[in-house]
Amino acid sequence: MAAIRRIAKNTGVLFIAQIITYVLGFFITMYTARYLGAGGFGVLSLALSITGILGVFSDLGLSTLMVRDVARDKFLTGKYVVNLSVLKVFLSVLTFGLVAATVTILGYPELVGTVIYLITLSTVLNAFTLVLNSVFQANEKMEYISVNYILNSVLMAAGTALGIYYALDVVYFASVYVISCLLVLILAFIIYVWKFSLPKLEIDLSFWKPTLNEAWPFGVSTVLANIYYFADSVILSVMVSTEVVGWYNAAYRILAVMLFIPILLNTVLFPVMSQFYVTSKDSFKLVYEKYFKYMAMIGIPIGVGTTLLADKIILLIFGSEYAPSIIALQILIWALVISFLSGAFTLLLQTSNKQMVITKITSINVVLNVVLNLILIPYFSYVGSSVVTVVTQLSAFLLSMKAVSDGGYGLTRKERSYLAKTVFASMIMGIFLFYFRDMNLFALILVATAIYFIVVCLINGFDDEDIAIVKNIINK
Repeated sequence: MAAIRRIAKNTGVLFIAQIITYVLGFFITMYTARYLGAGGFGVLSLALSITGILGVFSDLGLSTLMVRDVARDKFLTGKYVVNLSVLKVFLSVLTFGLVAATVTILGYPELVGTVIYLITLSTVLNAFTLVLNSVFQANEKMEYISVNYILNSVLMAAGTALGIYYALDVVYFASVYVISCLLVLILAFIIYVWKFSLPKLEIDLSFWKPTLNEAWPFGVSTVLANIYYFADSVILSVMVSTEVVGWYNAAYRILAVMLFIPILLNTVLFPVMSQFYVTSKDSFKLVYEKYFKYMAMIGIPIGVGTTLLADKIILLIFGSEYAPSIIALQILIWALVISFLSGAFTLLLQTSNKQMVITKITSINVVLNVVLNLILIPYFSYVGSSVVTVVTQLSAFLLSMKAVSDGGYGLTRKERSYLAKTVFASMIMGIFLFYFRDMNLFALILVATAIYFIVVCLINGFDDEDIAIVKNIINK
């Protein structure tokens, strides 16, 4: 139960930080999109997409490996911090080279290229922050990561407000990312030196090769995953226009806000499950099963509700210029739901030293994603991209589920029963939303949420283990 309390404490700290971060992020996205218009917002989104794909080369999975290994052996902390920091200098040069080559090959205008280079610089700075955040995560000191999240959001919000007030252009908005990431890196370094002391500058070249060999599957998986998350925006920019990229990414940004839930839990659970895998297989399986159940209980009703209320959500946040984003959101939300469901599978594979399985699954899906996008975008534009995203996410879910089932962690009859109950409760909630959709949006969301959880309780969606977990957290 001590582990449950640690998970609850870290989840609570990160949850508060993420709420602040995503509330600020909501307004940053809304006002940036409205101010820049679909064209300018499309340029910024395109830059974020390209660096989302190529920026992974500045880390190559090293930070993920560091969390796993340091969580198991704290004496490795200093060695990892020094050597990974030096390694990332070379990886940063590689990243800039790849970005420059991409900008040249695709023939983007000078303005677009400038924005892309600025966002790349911010990504490189963030790669060094990741080294320090990995120390905090491995030691389950999520409060330090939370401070970094909040500072970044506050700086982004302040920079956005200044840009709108002084009527500055999209290059300025890209510069805000650089300044924010630089200041967050400085703060993370101060916290690290204060709480963990400055490590000895001992570079061990013999440590590099085995570390890279162990980390590259994490890195390749992330590269491939980002390709099928971001390739559609790049292809749309080449085949259609940056304005369409803006419409498409307006819907995508809403999904990104909702993704804070599995991202938060992954951050908290990764070091815990890494330890349990070598110390307690029963606890390892329990955390995995509960993670899947809770993500299903959260994700499915979000999918139903967003599908029925997409028009209200898009028009409220972005305005009538982004009306084409409505259908994209109605389709893309189901990629989010599937992502919620597959999160437990991915985490299990990562923490049980099966990162190569994830790499293989992601490789299959990135090929599927790019091929389908190239086929469908010329005919269906961003709507085709939305469908492709859902199809590839579903493929990843099915392949991951097979992998964990082969390893003895398949869904039990009990878990399938709870999944069916979640679908039933979501359908009841959906009926309410359909017939009362003319109500105020916020009132609709509150009442629909209440109806959903009442139905879940009535059909015994929570078992004795869930109640015990809640009581343990409350009585800590």
